[in-house]
Amino acid sequence: QVQLVESGGGLVQPGGSLRLSCAASRFILDNYNIGWFRQAPGKEREGVSCISRPDGRPSYADSVQGRFTISRDSAKNTVHLQMDSLKPEDTAVYYCAAVWGSGYECFEYEYDYWGQGTQVTVSS
Repeated sequence: QVQLVESGGGLVQPGGSLRLSCAASRFILDNYNIGWFRQAPGKEREGVSCISRPDGRPSYADSVQGRFTISRDSAKNTVHLQMDSLKPEDTAVYYCAAVWGSGYECFEYEYDYWGQGTQVTVSS
């Protein structure tokens, strides 16, 4: 059973930073496209950032471009989402997800495997 576990969420003031991590057991994250998604109360889930395989090309939603950075840590079988200059509208449950495949922009996939999410709250 593929398992993804997110960590790193919490409460942060506007303008602050958090780093989310997505760790996997039983499969190698480098072999998958990895996406970060979020869902705020009363809103639909939206794609935040993703990283393709095998080229490692990152993609970002317009709302986070220039503030968030996705990266792979192959040695730790982990994908990170560095979130800077956080805003109250970034408040949501953040999920990482994985899908096998190559040749497409990573937001184009239907993701197969999902973590349980980690809460990010941006508030003063």
